[in-house]
Amino acid sequence: MFFWIVQRDLLLAIRRRSDVLTTLFFFIIVVSLFPLSVGPEMNMLRMMAPGIVWVAALLASMLSLGRLFANDFLDGTLEQMLLSPQSLSILILGKALAHWLVTGVPLVMMAPVLGLQYDLPADALFVLTVSLLLGTPVLSLIGAIGAALTLGLRGGGVLVSLLVLPLYIPVLIFGAGAVEANMAGIEYDAHLSLLGAFLLVSVVFAPWAAAASLKVSME
Repeated sequence: MFFWIVQRDLLLAIRRRSDVLTTLFFFIIVVSLFPLSVGPEMNMLRMMAPGIVWVAALLASMLSLGRLFANDFLDGTLEQMLLSPQSLSILILGKALAHWLVTGVPLVMMAPVLGLQYDLPADALFVLTVSLLLGTPVLSLIGAIGAALTLGLRGGGVLVSLLVLPLYIPVLIFGAGAVEANMAGIEYDAHLSLLGAFLLVSVVFAPWAAAASLKVSME
C-alpha cells in the first residue's frame, strides 16, 4: 500500500505538470533575482548564497503543501484511506515521500547550478546539495502535519504557512550553517548530523502526528 500511494501520487503529479513546474520555477526565479538586486560584488554574494538558496527552497516547498491532501479530500479518496485497514501513518508517509520526490528532488538537483551564480566553490556546492538532500524531506514531513491540520479550512494555505514556518527554522539554520561553516574553513559535520537527526525524528513522529491531525480534521 505504501508503494501504491507513492506510485499513485507520482502519476497524478505527472498529469499535473504545471503544479510541479510552478514550484521549480519559483525556486529558480527567487534565487536568480538576488544577484541582480544585490550587485556583482562576489564576496557579498558568496556570503548570502546559503541563506538565499535555503529560504527559496523552504518557500518553494511550502507552495505545494496545500495540495498534499486537498485533492484526495475533494474526490473522496481520503475517506477511503481512513476506512482502510492499512495504517494511516504509513499512507501519509507515502504521500510525504511522493511530495518530496516531486518538489524536493528537483530543488536539490537545481541548487548546484544556481549556486554557480554566487561563485560558490565546488566543495561548498557539494555541502549545499547534501544539506538540501537531508533537509528537504524534513520540510515535506513537517508540512504534512500542517496540511492535515488545516484541511478543509478557509484560507488554509495561509494557516499552514503560519503553523509550519516556526518548525522549519531549525532546518533552515543548520542547513545554511553547514555551507557557511564549509566556506569559513571550519567543521560542518555537526550541522549535517543534526539535519540527519531531524530527518530520523520526522520520519518516526511526523506521519503519526499527521494521521492524528487528519482524523481530527475529517470529523
